Formats: sequence, structure tokens, C-alpha cells
Amino acid sequence: MQELIYALSIAAIGVMGYALFKVISLNKKLPGGTVGKTWKLLYYMIGLFTVGYLTTLLFPVLPNSSQRVIVGIIFLAAAVFVVMVINLFLKIIKDIGLDQ
Repeated sequence: MQELIYALSIAAIGVMGYALFKVISLNKKLPGGTVGKTWKLLYYMIGLFTVGYLTTLLFPVLPNSSQRVIVGIIFLAAAVFVVMVINLFLKIIKDIGLDQ
């Protein structure tokens, strides 16, 4: 079971690393304004997720209470991230005139 947990953590870290790479490359292409500001926040959130995912490798040496706090922080950040992505799409839809 421990091997499965490590494999899942490493896979998640790899996907987040890829996402971080993509968001950095896209960040350079976006202008400022509302979309650019929101994108920058998403960039920081992905960085936070990456750090949070990296901490899962330390779980075997952390007490259960610390593990639960870290997972809670990751869950809360994920919920905020989803709301931010939805709001970004709504702003983009409004900016291109599809909100009629």
C-alpha cells in the first residue's frame, strides 16, 4: 500500500510540474488587465499545489495531525482554484462578447 501512495504522489507531482511549466510559458504571452491578473493568481496557486504535493512524500515521517492539516490546506486551495478558473472563464466570455 505504501508503494501505491508513493507512486500516486510522484505521478501527481509530475503532472503539477508539467502544469507549472505550461503556466509559466503562458504567463509570458498574456497581457495585463483582468485576465492577466487572474492568470497570475492561478500561477501562484499552481505553485502552492506543487509545494503541497511535494510534502506528501514526507507523510510517512509526519504525525497524522500534520498530514490532515496539509491535506485540508490542499483541499481548500483546490476549491478556491476551481472558483478562480470559473470566474476567469466568465471574464473571458464577457470580454469576447458571448454573454448575451
